[in-house]
Amino acid sequence: MAVSCPEATTVAAPSNAESPSEQQQRQDQSLDNFSFAPVSLQRLPHLTDYLQDLQTLPNPLDSNHFFHPTDGFYISPGDVILRQILYDLSGMFPVPAPHPAYHRAGPRKRVFFEPSQVRAAIVTCGGLCPGLNTVIRELVVGLWELYDVREIYGIPAGYRGFYSWEPVKLSPKMVQGWHQRGGTALETSRGGFDLEKIVNAIEEKGFNQVYIIGGDGTMRGAVKIFEEICRRKLKIAVVGIPKTVDNDIGIIDRSFGFQTAVEMAQQAINAAHVEAESAVNGIGLVKLMGRSTGHIALHATLSNRDVDCCLIPEVEFFLEGKGGLLEFLDRRLKENGHAVLVVAEGAGQDLIPRTAAQKEERDESGNLVFLDVGGWLKSELKKWWDRDHPNELFTVKYIDPTYMIRAVPANATDNLYCTLLAHSAIHGIMAGYTGFVCGPINGNYAYIPLDEVAKAKNVVNTGDHKWAWVRSVTNQPDFLRS
Repeated sequence: MAVSCPEATTVAAPSNAESPSEQQQRQDQSLDNFSFAPVSLQRLPHLTDYLQDLQTLPNPLDSNHFFHPTDGFYISPGDVILRQILYDLSGMFPVPAPHPAYHRAGPRKRVFFEPSQVRAAIVTCGGLCPGLNTVIRELVVGLWELYDVREIYGIPAGYRGFYSWEPVKLSPKMVQGWHQRGGTALETSRGGFDLEKIVNAIEEKGFNQVYIIGGDGTMRGAVKIFEEICRRKLKIAVVGIPKTVDNDIGIIDRSFGFQTAVEMAQQAINAAHVEAESAVNGIGLVKLMGRSTGHIALHATLSNRDVDCCLIPEVEFFLEGKGGLLEFLDRRLKENGHAVLVVAEGAGQDLIPRTAAQKEERDESGNLVFLDVGGWLKSELKKWWDRDHPNELFTVKYIDPTYMIRAVPANATDNLYCTLLAHSAIHGIMAGYTGFVCGPINGNYAYIPLDEVAKAKNVVNTGDHKWAWVRSVTNQPDFLRS
């Protein structure tokens, strides 16, 4: 859907004959007349796409004791959020047009579900992440208190729970303290995705709202569930709530649990620093989560000024030779007597020797099983020291806090985030939207088509300022071979 706006003013490229002051004056004058190019509103699936005769109802929030809706309280179809908010108006770089935009999240004036007829199902899939219990709690409390929904069920054990377990009825009293607990009270699992069995179970048990909490693999499964429900023309709305502690889901600003993970990683880094500083030629080695992206390692390094080198999947590194990791650590040990090394679990996987069987090994989600880069690095560091510095003292202390970080409750920031995600999901699904994900874009909550999020990846941009800040903090090599 294209929304017409005034055409953008083109900013002329600078002439070589102009002085710098003349160029600046001309650019300032050009920008005075700048206007925005067309906006492309991303289409959001709705139940009425295949069920044209659905009736709408006034939003129950009109009569809710806790709300007194005023003008502007309800979100209109024209409320949108731009995906990109930073632009270079100098004319040196092309400005993308049309500009992608998404529907803003929040309550709508009319709803497509009668609260007394709603049967909601909530499921958590994949690995643990801080905040899972908060999302579950806020979905239950939000449905109950905001929209007077009373039939709310939890699906145990992930996707397989739809067809293998009996659903658990939930209420605000039951979930009252769940936000203070780590893990997921509904239990979770990987794999178990059988599309036919899942959709059959949803239909047979009378669920008409399905809230799916999980990572990128879970979101890909949610797309298939949504498509099958559309094919069967069922009045069942599906929403995905993205969860990945690695922060590797694209489009949205961040995933819930990420900030808690960065905060908890500080404890491991601080312990590694103490161990390294307390030894002769000591190295503290910390492995943090991050299969395909290094966001936790990057942010934990920036948050802690004791890291000497940060290794992430987006940057290839090597050990031996000029500009390699061993040369850098040798120099740092001579200068400071100790060093702290942070490595994301997905870094350096191509350097670790694998057997033929290990090259083919997959987990229950279908992901390649990674080898322990921390254990491998510890072994390589010891070999290097024994070879180049025989009879000299040397210590490597290896800390892997993965399961400690995954299992903790969400911190205050993530708890607030989880509440807003849950309420955004409820408002969207009650308004009849389906096949969507809710999440913040540039600080504002939006509804994004599920298939877009399932395909998008959020990798570390090693060409931007943030990675440059890491390099400036650690003074580590760029690992470019001469």
